[in-house]
Amino acid sequence: MDELKDKIKIAAVSYLNTKPLTYGLERGDIKDLIELDFYYPSEVAIRLLENKADIALLPVEALLSLNEYHIISDFCISTEGEVASVCLFSDVPLDQIQKIYLDYQSRTSVALLQILLYEYWNISPVLVKATEGYETKIAGPAAGLIIGDRALKQRKKSAYIYDLGTAWKAFTGKPFVFAVWVSNKQLNKAFIEIFNQANKEGVKNIKLIASKVDFSEYDLYDYFSRNISYELNEEKKEAITYFLKRIKEFKLSSP
Repeated sequence: MDELKDKIKIAAVSYLNTKPLTYGLERGDIKDLIELDFYYPSEVAIRLLENKADIALLPVEALLSLNEYHIISDFCISTEGEVASVCLFSDVPLDQIQKIYLDYQSRTSVALLQILLYEYWNISPVLVKATEGYETKIAGPAAGLIIGDRALKQRKKSAYIYDLGTAWKAFTGKPFVFAVWVSNKQLNKAFIEIFNQANKEGVKNIKLIASKVDFSEYDLYDYFSRNISYELNEEKKEAITYFLKRIKEFKLSSP
Protein backbone atom coordinates (compact mmCIF):
# COMPACT_ATOMS: atom_id res chain seq x y z
CA MET A 1 0.00 0.00 0.00
CA ASP A 2 3.01 2.31 -0.38
CA GLU A 3 1.38 3.88 -3.45
CA LEU A 4 -1.23 5.64 -1.29
CA LYS A 5 -0.05 9.25 -1.01
CA ASP A 6 -2.89 10.49 1.17
CA LYS A 7 -5.04 8.83 3.79
CA ILE A 8 -8.42 7.58 2.60
CA LYS A 9 -11.17 9.65 4.19
CA ILE A 10 -14.06 7.52 5.43
CA ALA A 11 -17.44 8.78 6.63
CA ALA A 12 -19.33 6.25 8.73
CA VAL A 13 -22.70 6.38 10.44
CA SER A 14 -22.58 7.21 14.15
CA TYR A 15 -25.08 4.55 15.26
CA LEU A 16 -24.43 1.46 17.34
CA ASN A 17 -25.26 -0.84 14.43
CA THR A 18 -22.11 0.26 12.57
CA LYS A 19 -19.75 -0.87 15.32
CA PRO A 20 -19.23 -4.35 13.82
CA LEU A 21 -18.23 -2.69 10.52
CA THR A 22 -15.91 -0.07 11.98
CA TYR A 23 -14.34 -2.34 14.62
CA GLY A 24 -11.73 -3.63 12.18
CA LEU A 25 -11.13 -0.17 10.72
CA GLU A 26 -10.08 1.21 14.09
CA ARG A 27 -7.34 -1.35 14.66
CA GLY A 28 -4.73 -3.23 12.65
CA ASP A 29 -2.68 -1.88 9.75
CA ILE A 30 -5.59 -0.22 7.99
CA LYS A 31 -6.04 2.40 10.74
CA ASP A 32 -2.84 4.09 9.55
CA LEU A 33 -4.19 4.34 6.00
CA ILE A 34 -7.49 6.05 6.78
CA GLU A 35 -9.19 8.97 8.48
CA LEU A 36 -12.42 7.67 10.00
CA ASP A 37 -15.14 10.10 11.08
CA PHE A 38 -18.75 9.58 12.20
CA TYR A 39 -21.95 11.41 11.26
CA TYR A 40 -25.66 10.68 11.17
CA PRO A 41 -26.87 9.18 7.84
CA SER A 42 -27.94 12.31 5.94
CA GLU A 43 -24.64 14.00 6.88
CA VAL A 44 -22.70 10.97 5.63
CA ALA A 45 -24.38 11.35 2.24
CA ILE A 46 -23.43 15.02 2.09
CA ARG A 47 -19.77 14.23 2.84
CA LEU A 48 -19.57 11.91 -0.16
CA LEU A 49 -21.64 14.11 -2.47
CA GLU A 50 -19.39 17.10 -1.72
CA ASN A 51 -16.20 15.04 -2.15
CA LYS A 52 -15.27 15.55 1.50
CA ALA A 53 -14.99 11.78 1.89
CA ASP A 54 -13.55 9.07 -0.36
CA ILE A 55 -15.72 6.31 1.11
CA ALA A 56 -19.03 6.52 2.93
CA LEU A 57 -21.35 4.09 4.63
CA LEU A 58 -23.98 5.58 2.38
CA PRO A 59 -27.75 5.45 2.91
CA VAL A 60 -29.04 3.76 -0.24
CA GLU A 61 -31.46 6.55 -1.19
CA ALA A 62 -28.42 8.79 -1.75
CA LEU A 63 -27.22 6.52 -4.56
CA LEU A 64 -29.75 8.30 -6.75
CA SER A 65 -27.84 11.57 -6.31
CA LEU A 66 -24.42 10.27 -7.39
CA ASN A 67 -23.25 10.46 -11.00
CA GLU A 68 -20.68 7.75 -10.28
CA TYR A 69 -20.48 5.29 -7.42
CA HIS A 70 -18.80 2.00 -6.59
CA ILE A 71 -20.04 -0.42 -3.93
CA ILE A 72 -16.71 -1.56 -2.53
CA SER A 73 -17.54 -4.03 0.24
CA ASP A 74 -19.28 -7.35 0.81
CA PHE A 75 -20.81 -5.86 3.97
CA CYS A 76 -23.65 -3.44 4.65
CA ILE A 77 -26.33 -2.38 7.14
CA SER A 78 -29.47 -4.35 6.34
CA THR A 79 -32.22 -6.47 7.83
CA GLU A 80 -33.95 -9.70 6.90
CA GLY A 81 -37.09 -8.66 8.77
CA GLU A 82 -37.44 -6.93 12.13
CA VAL A 83 -34.78 -4.20 12.34
CA ALA A 84 -35.81 -2.79 15.77
CA SER A 85 -34.13 0.59 15.18
CA VAL A 86 -36.19 2.00 12.28
CA CYS A 87 -39.76 2.27 13.49
CA LEU A 88 -42.92 4.31 13.44
CA PHE A 89 -43.85 5.06 17.06
CA SER A 90 -47.36 6.00 18.10
CA ASP A 91 -49.79 6.22 20.99
CA VAL A 92 -52.63 5.05 18.74
CA PRO A 93 -53.19 2.32 16.11
CA LEU A 94 -52.18 2.96 12.49
CA ASP A 95 -55.67 3.89 11.28
CA GLN A 96 -55.90 6.63 13.92
CA ILE A 97 -52.60 8.34 13.09
CA GLN A 98 -53.19 11.83 11.67
CA LYS A 99 -49.65 13.24 11.63
CA ILE A 100 -46.15 11.79 11.43
CA TYR A 101 -42.96 13.58 12.39
CA LEU A 102 -40.16 12.45 10.08
CA ASP A 103 -36.69 11.77 11.42
CA TYR A 104 -34.33 14.46 10.11
CA GLN A 105 -31.36 12.09 10.23
CA SER A 106 -32.29 9.75 7.34
CA ARG A 107 -33.86 10.29 3.93
CA THR A 108 -33.72 6.54 3.18
CA SER A 109 -35.98 5.67 6.11
CA VAL A 110 -38.33 8.51 5.20
CA ALA A 111 -38.66 7.17 1.65
CA LEU A 112 -39.21 3.65 2.99
CA LEU A 113 -41.91 4.91 5.33
CA GLN A 114 -43.71 6.76 2.53
CA ILE A 115 -43.84 3.64 0.35
CA LEU A 116 -45.23 1.62 3.24
CA LEU A 117 -47.79 4.29 4.15
CA TYR A 118 -49.22 4.66 0.67
CA GLU A 119 -48.75 1.18 -0.79
CA TYR A 120 -48.91 -1.24 2.14
CA TRP A 121 -50.78 0.38 5.02
CA ASN A 122 -52.94 2.55 2.72
CA ILE A 123 -53.04 5.58 4.98
CA SER A 124 -52.22 9.23 4.21
CA PRO A 125 -51.36 11.15 7.37
CA VAL A 126 -49.80 14.60 7.27
CA LEU A 127 -46.02 14.30 7.07
CA VAL A 128 -43.93 16.85 8.95
CA LYS A 129 -40.18 17.31 8.57
CA ALA A 130 -38.98 17.20 12.15
CA THR A 131 -36.13 18.89 13.98
CA GLU A 132 -34.09 17.89 17.01
CA GLY A 133 -36.21 16.98 20.00
CA TYR A 134 -39.32 16.05 18.02
CA GLU A 135 -39.65 12.79 19.95
CA THR A 136 -41.46 14.69 22.70
CA LYS A 137 -44.22 15.59 20.22
CA ILE A 138 -45.25 11.95 19.75
CA ALA A 139 -48.63 11.95 21.48
CA GLY A 140 -52.25 11.18 20.66
CA PRO A 141 -52.74 10.99 16.87
CA ALA A 142 -49.24 12.43 16.22
CA ALA A 143 -46.72 9.65 15.55
CA GLY A 144 -43.02 9.77 14.77
CA LEU A 145 -40.49 7.94 12.61
CA ILE A 146 -37.36 7.42 14.69
CA ILE A 147 -34.19 5.67 13.60
CA GLY A 148 -30.94 4.49 15.14
CA ASP A 149 -30.06 4.38 18.82
CA ARG A 150 -32.89 6.79 19.71
CA ALA A 151 -35.36 4.29 18.28
CA LEU A 152 -34.03 1.54 20.53
CA LYS A 153 -34.62 3.83 23.51
CA GLN A 154 -38.09 4.87 22.30
CA ARG A 155 -39.26 1.25 22.28
CA LYS A 156 -39.93 1.45 26.04
CA LYS A 157 -41.97 4.64 25.71
CA SER A 158 -44.51 4.11 22.92
CA ALA A 159 -47.65 1.99 23.05
CA TYR A 160 -47.48 1.08 19.35
CA ILE A 161 -44.32 0.20 17.44
CA TYR A 162 -44.45 -0.40 13.69
CA ASP A 163 -41.15 -1.87 12.57
CA LEU A 164 -40.31 -0.78 9.00
CA GLY A 165 -38.11 -3.79 8.33
CA THR A 166 -40.90 -6.17 9.31
CA ALA A 167 -43.44 -4.26 7.23
CA TRP A 168 -41.17 -4.15 4.16
CA LYS A 169 -40.58 -7.91 4.38
CA ALA A 170 -44.32 -8.56 4.65
CA PHE A 171 -45.02 -6.17 1.76
CA THR A 172 -42.31 -7.28 -0.69
CA GLY A 173 -40.85 -10.53 0.63
CA LYS A 174 -37.43 -8.89 0.36
CA PRO A 175 -34.71 -7.88 2.80
CA PHE A 176 -34.04 -4.18 3.19
CA VAL A 177 -30.63 -2.55 2.84
CA PHE A 178 -30.21 0.74 4.67
CA ALA A 179 -26.59 1.57 3.87
CA VAL A 180 -23.66 0.28 1.82
CA TRP A 181 -19.97 1.16 1.66
CA VAL A 182 -19.58 3.35 -1.42
CA SER A 183 -16.79 5.31 -3.07
CA ASN A 184 -17.44 8.01 -5.65
CA LYS A 185 -14.36 7.06 -7.67
CA GLN A 186 -12.25 4.01 -8.44
CA LEU A 187 -10.03 3.00 -5.53
CA ASN A 188 -6.90 0.91 -5.29
CA LYS A 189 -7.85 -2.79 -5.44
CA ALA A 190 -5.34 -3.75 -2.76
CA PHE A 191 -6.84 -1.18 -0.39
CA ILE A 192 -10.37 -2.45 -1.09
CA GLU A 193 -9.25 -5.96 -0.19
CA ILE A 194 -7.80 -4.76 3.12
CA PHE A 195 -10.92 -2.68 3.77
CA ASN A 196 -13.20 -5.65 3.15
CA GLN A 197 -11.12 -7.85 5.44
CA ALA A 198 -11.39 -5.22 8.18
CA ASN A 199 -15.18 -5.29 7.86
CA LYS A 200 -15.15 -9.06 8.06
CA GLU A 201 -13.05 -8.97 11.23
CA GLY A 202 -15.69 -6.95 13.05
CA VAL A 203 -18.62 -9.02 11.89
CA LYS A 204 -16.80 -12.13 13.18
CA ASN A 205 -16.52 -10.54 16.63
CA ILE A 206 -20.07 -9.37 17.23
CA LYS A 207 -20.36 -10.95 20.67
CA LEU A 208 -17.18 -9.25 21.87
CA ILE A 209 -18.19 -5.88 20.40
CA ALA A 210 -21.65 -6.03 22.00
CA SER A 211 -20.14 -6.86 25.40
CA LYS A 212 -17.98 -3.74 25.34
CA VAL A 213 -20.84 -1.27 24.80
CA ASP A 214 -22.77 0.13 27.76
CA PHE A 215 -26.33 0.26 26.47
CA SER A 216 -29.03 -1.04 28.78
CA GLU A 217 -32.08 -0.20 26.65
CA TYR A 218 -31.70 -3.14 24.24
CA ASP A 219 -29.74 -6.39 24.02
CA LEU A 220 -26.98 -5.42 21.59
CA TYR A 221 -25.87 -8.97 20.88
CA ASP A 222 -29.43 -9.77 19.82
CA TYR A 223 -29.55 -6.53 17.83
CA PHE A 224 -26.27 -7.15 15.98
CA SER A 225 -26.89 -10.86 15.36
CA ARG A 226 -30.66 -10.99 14.74
CA ASN A 227 -32.03 -7.57 13.79
CA ILE A 228 -29.11 -6.32 11.69
CA SER A 229 -27.74 -8.38 8.81
CA TYR A 230 -24.26 -7.40 7.65
CA GLU A 231 -23.62 -9.57 4.60
CA LEU A 232 -24.24 -7.89 1.24
CA ASN A 233 -25.28 -10.76 -1.04
CA GLU A 234 -26.95 -10.84 -4.46
CA GLU A 235 -30.45 -10.93 -2.98
CA LYS A 236 -29.75 -7.72 -1.09
CA LYS A 237 -28.23 -6.05 -4.15
CA GLU A 238 -31.42 -6.88 -6.03
CA ALA A 239 -33.42 -5.45 -3.10
CA ILE A 240 -31.49 -2.17 -3.38
CA THR A 241 -32.31 -1.97 -7.10
CA TYR A 242 -35.97 -2.69 -6.36
CA PHE A 243 -36.20 -0.04 -3.63
CA LEU A 244 -34.56 2.63 -5.80
CA LYS A 245 -36.96 1.73 -8.61
CA ARG A 246 -39.92 2.23 -6.27
CA ILE A 247 -38.59 5.63 -5.22
CA LYS A 248 -38.34 6.72 -8.86
CA GLU A 249 -41.81 5.41 -9.67
CA PHE A 250 -43.47 7.32 -6.87
CA LYS A 251 -41.06 10.28 -6.91
CA LEU A 252 -40.72 10.07 -3.17
CA SER A 253 -38.62 12.51 -1.22
CA SER A 254 -38.47 14.02 2.23
CA PRO A 255 -40.92 16.93 2.67
